[in-house]
Amino acid sequence: MIKDFLVLSVNNLKRRRLRSWLTMIGIFIGIAAVVSLISLGQGLQNYIDDQFQQLGSDKIIIQPRLLGPPGSATSESLILREKDLKVIENVRGVKWVMGMLVKQGSVQFKDETTISYYFGANPEDLELLSEIQSYKILNGRDLKKGDKYKVLVGYNHAFGDIWDNSMEIGNSIEIEGQEFKVVGIIDKIGNPIDDAAIYMTKDVLKEILNIKDEESQIIAKTDEGFDPQEVADNIERKLRKSRGEKEDQETFNVQTSEQLLETFSNIFAVVQGVLVGIAGISLLVGGIGIMNTMYTSVLERTKEIGTMKAIGAKNSHVLLLFLLESGLLGLVGGLIGVSIGIGLAKGAEYIALIYIGTPLLQASLDPIIMFGALGFAFVIGALSGLAPAYQASKLKPVDALRYE
Repeated sequence: MIKDFLVLSVNNLKRRRLRSWLTMIGIFIGIAAVVSLISLGQGLQNYIDDQFQQLGSDKIIIQPRLLGPPGSATSESLILREKDLKVIENVRGVKWVMGMLVKQGSVQFKDETTISYYFGANPEDLELLSEIQSYKILNGRDLKKGDKYKVLVGYNHAFGDIWDNSMEIGNSIEIEGQEFKVVGIIDKIGNPIDDAAIYMTKDVLKEILNIKDEESQIIAKTDEGFDPQEVADNIERKLRKSRGEKEDQETFNVQTSEQLLETFSNIFAVVQGVLVGIAGISLLVGGIGIMNTMYTSVLERTKEIGTMKAIGAKNSHVLLLFLLESGLLGLVGGLIGVSIGIGLAKGAEYIALIYIGTPLLQASLDPIIMFGALGFAFVIGALSGLAPAYQASKLKPVDALRYE
């Protein structure tokens, strides 16, 4: 019987092909938006998870308490100092600690100028970056102690579209009026900021920017056998005492890599939820469209319903028939929406990778998401058709046959 009802439902939808397509527009737009947003969101979450796994659970990040990237602190009370680095270095359980100076400014190469981030670190600390990010020399050499005006450049300076003429080892660039020589090119990291950055020794960066004592970010690694959270708590307590600050009024943040990941995940989940909620409005509109179509169908097929009941069809049979029709509208709309959503997600991934040069936008085509979207579309369709189907099932055969 179900098979016969399915065949009948499909035939009924085919007879009203244009109306069926117009009804499904809201459904497949909503499903396409939900699938593409969730796929890209999950892909981004996976990428971030991989980056934090690479960072390692034994890392602790200390930075000024402010909204913005490292190096954007301007208030004297917010700035971290070298004495803070020394305090952290002497905390029990800290294996090593490194300070980085991060600033933004203009870079000139031949007749072109661009804005880039400057990363300043001690040469011995640059080796530790391999534990934090994919820091690897692709061409040339690393910075050495005593390098005065030598720089490393990110991957995009040599192989990206930052310059009309790509940089090479031995080229000269001008930073803050000072000429530097390129001695190394860093392999692609994947983050557009890092891949467009300029690396130099911290002392030289302080010199050209006239900075006496500042650390934009301090990264500590815990020794084996120590709990990173306990070490982080000790760092916070000792820094608070050293800087003369009260609890809950600190001008700095101390976070383990796991805390950073959790914070990011929570914020990202809220943002993704809002976006999916907005996309869900299209599903609501689609559901209303299906309901409207099914009400119209009931009116158009009143005599047909009367005939069905006159030859023995039960109320449940009529109800099931109309529910199947509305559910099929949702399901077909869902199939189209999933296909479009996959295309949109893959298209965004391709554009981000080829034209922007970042792997941040990666489509995660989880089968659970796809089948879940299809099931959801079918349920939306069926629920939207519930009221019209109930109305059809309650029609009296005599009244239905007399309907004009």
